[in-house]
Amino acid sequence: MRSRSRLEARRPIEQACYWLARRAPRVPVALVGPRSCDVVIVGAGLTGLWTALFLKELAPERDVVVVEQGVAAYGASGRNAGMLSETVDHGHALAVEHFGEAEARRLAQIGEANVAEMISFLAARGIDCEYEPSGRLVAALTPAQLEDCRKAVAIAGRMGLATFTLLGRSEIRAEVNSPLYMGGIAISSGGILDPVKLVDGLRREAERLGVAVLERSHVVAIEPTIAGVQIRTGRGTVDAERAVLATSAYTHLLLPNVARRMIPLYDYILVSEPLTPAQRQVIGWQRRQGVTDCRTFFNYYRLTGDGRILWGTSEAAYYSGNRVDATCDHSPQHYTSLSASFRRHFPALGELEWAYAWGGPICSTTRLTPFFGRAMNGKVIYGLGYTGHGLGTTRLAGRILAHMALDQPSALLDLALVKKAPFPYPPEPLRTMAVRAVTRALKRVDAGAEPGILLRILSRLGIGFSS
Repeated sequence: MRSRSRLEARRPIEQACYWLARRAPRVPVALVGPRSCDVVIVGAGLTGLWTALFLKELAPERDVVVVEQGVAAYGASGRNAGMLSETVDHGHALAVEHFGEAEARRLAQIGEANVAEMISFLAARGIDCEYEPSGRLVAALTPAQLEDCRKAVAIAGRMGLATFTLLGRSEIRAEVNSPLYMGGIAISSGGILDPVKLVDGLRREAERLGVAVLERSHVVAIEPTIAGVQIRTGRGTVDAERAVLATSAYTHLLLPNVARRMIPLYDYILVSEPLTPAQRQVIGWQRRQGVTDCRTFFNYYRLTGDGRILWGTSEAAYYSGNRVDATCDHSPQHYTSLSASFRRHFPALGELEWAYAWGGPICSTTRLTPFFGRAMNGKVIYGLGYTGHGLGTTRLAGRILAHMALDQPSALLDLALVKKAPFPYPPEPLRTMAVRAVTRALKRVDAGAEPGILLRILSRLGIGFSS
């Protein structure tokens, strides 16, 4: 990425992240002094705001407060690619493997309905997040990956989905012109949007319903009380009957025991200068779909509203000791690798300049599906582990967490991914060693090798791969 990588490594995330950098300035309200409410939510990202909205839908009379360490969308909610998909799991085949075919079919139907409901909600509330119902593409780069695509389309059909179509070489290159593409899948559901505008729209709607959203209020402790729970920041406290932790990759900093069920990772993204008309003609991409390729460590990419290319990688970084802080926000090594991978996919655009580069924390479980739980005798509820698929799944999580916080029944609470905890990760130092060993093994598979004994053992244990 030439000298620009060194420049990006010094930029604060609010300037380095394309979505955050183009946000209109405003003055956030912080928590000062003591406060009380019925339910306090920690985290003003997508999970927290959807939870607040569902709490108000289920129990309008309840007083709800949201507390955020930075500003709304500071974490993964504002740093992602803005690609909305219908999958609750990390793929329908993986859902069959983890939960059985009947449950996987149910998850597929729930996921499709969730996207439709979400888009209807945004339209009804007048939330403009630049949503485009573009669908998405999955690109095969090898014959083996093309065979995987055939299997994925067949499994989608078994799930009752009519949205998956197998594409040949000429068909996928007619959509997005890369010499690497051998075929793939066109998926008609979902699309692309601006994730920060989505968060801001949800925040405004929550505030309209009476939810207090308090930003620049870093929670340093959460403790049980006789009546419920208290969260404490540097400048104030909130006492509540229940607390919901919507903190994703940061959750273990408040509930250390949760670390055994999740791992915090960092994905990295580049955004280019706007394409010229000539560059757009070379690449095609008239339907503006979000795209991923079929590798375990895949690239994901899309066009922005002003004609830039967003180019990301799922080759996430793990920082030993479950580290999640601003020192992880940039990785020149990843930026260089991203730029090189783009040139391989689109050599005709090899001189494209990159204007933005950033990293963001995501959270993964071993089965690549969300994880829900309770702590402090049920006074604290949490949900996390979207593994890069949170743009839609956070809405389902918000509904689940709202029902859990109010002790109200819901069919969603009977899902296996809610009732059954994922296989745990090992503690340090084995965690760092395991991540390195699995990463090496997966890179060999992406290079064309068969899965070795390590990956076969992990697969038998129900442990998924990639972010």
